[in-house]
Amino acid sequence: MLKLENITKYYGDFKAVDNLSFSVLPGEIFGLLGVNGAGKTTTFRMIMGLLEPSSGNITLDDKKIDYSVTDNIGFLTEERSLLTKLTVKEQALFYGNLKSMKEKQILDRLDYLLNKFSISEYKDKKIKELSKGNQQKVQFIMAILNEPKLLILDEPFSGLDPFNIELFKKEIIEMSKKGSMIIFSSHRMEHVELFCKKLAIILNGKTVIKGYLKDIKEQYRKKNIIIKGDIKKKDLIDIDGVLEVIEKADELEVKIESKDVVDKVFSKVKNFGNITKFVVEEPSLNEIFISKVGMEYEK
Repeated sequence: MLKLENITKYYGDFKAVDNLSFSVLPGEIFGLLGVNGAGKTTTFRMIMGLLEPSSGNITLDDKKIDYSVTDNIGFLTEERSLLTKLTVKEQALFYGNLKSMKEKQILDRLDYLLNKFSISEYKDKKIKELSKGNQQKVQFIMAILNEPKLLILDEPFSGLDPFNIELFKKEIIEMSKKGSMIIFSSHRMEHVELFCKKLAIILNGKTVIKGYLKDIKEQYRKKNIIIKGDIKKKDLIDIDGVLEVIEKADELEVKIESKDVVDKVFSKVKNFGNITKFVVEEPSLNEIFISKVGMEYEK
């Protein structure tokens, strides 16, 4: 298990991370979210042992993270971190050696992953000669070359088309099923919702939301109602508790302040004919993120 207990990090007088705590169990995919400058990168560097916390403890399987532990960690950074003048093979040998892997082990694993991601023909190509999408594949391969116990993914789908996002998705899920602990960070909330049952949202280094996604959605008061039928925006907008009505191609999305408003909307809607859809939905993670972070910024 990865465990962060009351982690605080100062740069001089600036507090980058403020009393952050969370844990990730084997097989879990944990979402760590926040706007730019929230403290995510500093947190990742502390987890990998590149920075020392000012206070608090970080352990992996009850052991303080040092160079004897980092061989079990993989990290895909948001920025490209490849040595672009090297070939893919040379990059793998360099990275694998850093992770204490033997040459045969590195090359066997590399061949397996290149084939899996359909880029075997680029093994002896220089990284700078590859497209951005294929460079991202190579960067992901380097992050998982050592079959890490703990994998940190920061914007892993950057530059990828939908087909390759699916490839990455399958590999991430497969690794979690094999017991890897995965921290997933992205500004695309729909990607987070694909994977993460647990998450934390941080702002200015401090946790503003933490817990299971299903519980966070349940506790969030605002809901959405999707309605399809012979009813117009003007028929719903003045109902007490209705915050907004959004017209879509063939349906209305009604944003309400709480579940208590559902009956009011239904009472109105049932008077109209040909209603083929009336569905109460939980808000998206994106709505919750914007609402919570927006409120924090306003303070």
